[in-house]
Amino acid sequence: MLNIIFGDMENAVYHPPTYFDNQYEDEWITDPLSVEMIKDIDKSDVIGAHLIESPVLGSISIKEISGGVKTLILMAFDESGRIFNASACGDNCAKWIAEISKRKDLTINLHHVMDFSAVPDFYAKLLNTGTVVHSYEEYLNEALRIKER
Repeated sequence: MLNIIFGDMENAVYHPPTYFDNQYEDEWITDPLSVEMIKDIDKSDVIGAHLIESPVLGSISIKEISGGVKTLILMAFDESGRIFNASACGDNCAKWIAEISKRKDLTINLHHVMDFSAVPDFYAKLLNTGTVVHSYEEYLNEALRIKER
């Protein structure tokens, strides 16, 4: 299930890309989920745990992938219990956040109202109010109420 906390939050990892650069494990990079996310978001191919082939940048290290993909990989594989600032991702990562939350319970921190409109059957719990939403429209209405407070 996806759990969302809006606003500042103690102990959340505000800049996940920096955390990723110092914490990732090689096996995370070559996992099929990461390979697919890197291909979709960065339009790049995983050659190995330390090499990515980007159509724009050429051969790059894993530390040069986008901050959004780094954050998604942390959400999928980091077992520290940390909560990551999903606002470090673009809205193009929303479908992947929803996918990860189908595979495991996932709590994220948001500083903006992320656009989950492309996610069919969107379902989440907004921890600021405890409200469970069952559609993008319900999410949007409740998120905007939370942000107005």
